[in-house]
Amino acid sequence: MAEQPVHDPPAAADEAIVSTDPVADLQRERDDYYDRWMRKAAEFDNYRKRIDRERREQADQAVVDLLQELLLVVDDFDRALTVEAGEEAAAYRKGVELIHAKLYDLVRKHGVTPIDALGADFDPNIHQAVMQEVSPDHREGEVIGELRRGYMIGDRLLRPAMVKVAKA
Repeated sequence: MAEQPVHDPPAAADEAIVSTDPVADLQRERDDYYDRWMRKAAEFDNYRKRIDRERREQADQAVVDLLQELLLVVDDFDRALTVEAGEEAAAYRKGVELIHAKLYDLVRKHGVTPIDALGADFDPNIHQAVMQEVSPDHREGEVIGELRRGYMIGDRLLRPAMVKVAKA
């Protein structure tokens, strides 16, 4: 009798492709579907969270834009109230003061607070230096003039204060 050649056993990869156990095939398929389902559920959850965050940011930005426009009106009132006039303008000034107070109440209601700049050390995070002036009466870097008031909304900068800073 002729000797028959000895065949090597099939590789493990070949066994994975050709399986004779239908239960194992179904379990693998079930596990694959479950894994895909879990990944899609996680992707959807991340998508939902991103959309919610973007909506909140968009709403916050809309509020910021509106408040910045209102602050321009407040600035005009600030300038109008600094003008000195005679007795005939006292009633006019009183009316302007009332409107000014209402606007300030409105922006405060939305969490807006003014930045106290005069006498503070210059901070580039909340101040915008537009002028420097030599002043022996003030320390280096001290804010000695406020050209336009700055505002915060909560702990976020809404608008920096335009200031004049002392230099040595």
